[in-house]
Amino acid sequence: MARAPARPGTAAFVLHSHDWSESSLILEVFTRDHGRVVAVAKGAKRPYSQLRPVLMPFQRLVMGFGAKKADEADVWLLRQAEWAGGPAWPGGAALLPGFYLNELLMRLMVRHDPHPALFDAYAQALQAMGDPSLLHAALRAFELVLLRQLGLLPGLDASTVNGQDVVAGRVYELHPEFGLRAASGAQEPGQGPVVIDGAVFLDIERALRSTPRQPERLTSASDELPALPMPSSIPTVMAACMPALAELKPVLRGLIHYHLGSQTLRTRQLMMELPQP
Repeated sequence: MARAPARPGTAAFVLHSHDWSESSLILEVFTRDHGRVVAVAKGAKRPYSQLRPVLMPFQRLVMGFGAKKADEADVWLLRQAEWAGGPAWPGGAALLPGFYLNELLMRLMVRHDPHPALFDAYAQALQAMGDPSLLHAALRAFELVLLRQLGLLPGLDASTVNGQDVVAGRVYELHPEFGLRAASGAQEPGQGPVVIDGAVFLDIERALRSTPRQPERLTSASDELPALPMPSSIPTVMAACMPALAELKPVLRGLIHYHLGSQTLRTRQLMMELPQP
């Protein structure tokens, strides 16, 4: 039987892994060129496997794949994985939020749907999360970029239903079904939907549209990889979120929950159960 041809290498992150056999792993991988991929890493658990120290979450890698049966196969065969350089991810307080980002990608992305800009935003968000003072801004910015890239976030510069321009100084709500709309009437603090000044939504919309063009393909570890921090929308979206971080958290949480349906995010539940410092 002819061996399936290997695909060109691609920049990638491991989102999740679990045992497949005594010596192998099944990986959920986020790649720049192919989107979310499920791959088998044969022999990766063996003590002297070159893959064993590499296949860790939050490490930027370059991976090479070969289809197990055909190009359309659901599970791909991992042929090669190398560390792609860049600073080590600090983890710490950002560890559980990092797994939250991974779970969002696994739950909301369909397989084999490339989103290079989202891949770059994920790498940028991980780096920003290493600074405790930027953690929440990075989370909100990535949630916004993720929803926009997947077509789940309406335009934030006009009301979704009637198309009226958003006006700075007027408050708006972001509803999962009706989109962005002007808030109606005065309300007591803590009562009714969370509202946010139109100026914030306008700034976020401008930031979401400011993603620079990225290289089409990153192939091997020897290729010239963009130096971190990479140009992406994450820094500008973070800056736009800063004036309303507290308000954006429940708004985006509700939007994500709506699109997840009945699914419950395990990482979010765990974060709620853990004692806060």
